[in-house]
Amino acid sequence: MTDQRREAVIVDGLRKSYRGNAAVRGVSFTVARGEIFALLGPNGAGKTTTLEILEGFRARDGGSVDVLGCDPGDRSEGRRLRERIGLVLQDIAVEPYLTVRETIARNAGYYPAPRGVDEVIELTGLTGKGRCKVKDLSGGQKRRLDLALGVIGNPELLFLDEPTTGFDPGARHGAWKVIRNLQAAGTTILLTTHYMDEAQALADRIAVIAAGEIVATGTPATIGGRETARKRIQFLLPAGVDVADLPLPFRSEVGGLVSTEVDDATRALHDLTGWALRHGAVRDGLTVEQPTLEDVYLSLTGDVAGVPDSPPRELQPTSRSQP
Repeated sequence: MTDQRREAVIVDGLRKSYRGNAAVRGVSFTVARGEIFALLGPNGAGKTTTLEILEGFRARDGGSVDVLGCDPGDRSEGRRLRERIGLVLQDIAVEPYLTVRETIARNAGYYPAPRGVDEVIELTGLTGKGRCKVKDLSGGQKRRLDLALGVIGNPELLFLDEPTTGFDPGARHGAWKVIRNLQAAGTTILLTTHYMDEAQALADRIAVIAAGEIVATGTPATIGGRETARKRIQFLLPAGVDVADLPLPFRSEVGGLVSTEVDDATRALHDLTGWALRHGAVRDGLTVEQPTLEDVYLSLTGDVAGVPDSPPRELQPTSRSQP
């Protein structure tokens, strides 16, 4: 029977420690079916541990986890879960002397109802590379192959771990298009990234984790109070005008700029432009900015120190490969 619940992932009170050091401290969040959900946090915050528990590669110490109706910690459900999820990890071992087509076709055989190989090659931007050996691909093309291996099984849920690391701007935007196309086709996506513009462009919702705890959740526009935060108005001071003459409490900045922060940007702009029209003062370089997602992320994570987001080497799982 197909699971019809709204949530693809439910995490409640998740805990994990390594030798007495808590890596994950009561983490809770949900991922709705069909959405792109970004888990953001600095190195050592608990992202990797959380993902490995969700993927079934690491046991938890406490809390509950539900992934597509399965408990990833239940070995009896392991195969059923692996057939329904896809993984795009930071480093996937691929046979260098196989061609792109051979590599994707081999992985397709692991799944009961995979996508077509040609479909995946086209979907991931590898058209024309099917006969190329893996060893001859560029770094960006190898990352596209990683993505192809993650989606060949036609997963209901796709884990993307730093999917565009090392991409140039053009390749990144191409990868974003692929990810959006996957979502449009019904795939739920849980991604991690250190690029705030990537989270802004892709994610429907975001959770920020620091020192093993979720410190904020929300949409890219609202997380951390972005939508209600004070706005900064900035422009070049007109010649012959003193900062003290301005209608708002502006302060001087480097390069002749003046700026102020306001709660009501509409009212402040009305007052400023009205004053400028009355005094014939040109306002070059006028901008109105709200805190960026990066500003909010840095304010939420600050200098919070975490524990290493992986166990000592001897406790590492033997593999995080798929399936």
